Amino acid sequence: MSTSAPHYAELQVTTYFSFLRGASSPIELFAQAKALGIEALGICDRNSLAGMVQAHVAAKEVGLRLVVGCRLDLADFPPVLVYPTDRAAYGRLCRLLSLGKARAGKGKCRLLWEDLVAWGEGQIVVLIPDTADDACALHLRKLKDALDL
Repeated sequence: MSTSAPHYAELQVTTYFSFLRGASSPIELFAQAKALGIEALGICDRNSLAGMVQAHVAAKEVGLRLVVGCRLDLADFPPVLVYPTDRAAYGRLCRLLSLGKARAGKGKCRLLWEDLVAWGEGQIVVLIPDTADDACALHLRKLKDALDL
């Protein structure tokens, strides 16, 4: 019987591209992940894909997998993590973020539930609830029904 280390990927990493939330660059994060034996990082900055170029380069340099993602803070629904499954879904996520930023003005992003539903095709969506209660169950059901999960 062989014993191998469990596989692990951290899927909710915030970089310094999430202003006042993250403190490290993608380069620092991937270097540390490599040192810790973590196989992949999911970069999920808040309402932004700004760090993806640096993250891509850093992941390639250290030989780890980058999982492209984004945390969406919706005005009328709990926050979600989204991971585009293909190039078209990535494009829709970019359009969604552009819509939210245009609506809110410089340095801000205002996204609504209806925006996620309209632009969410091809995204893996993960709810980030505060607590696992009845409200969380309702939000999960709403996600499942709306996004055909």
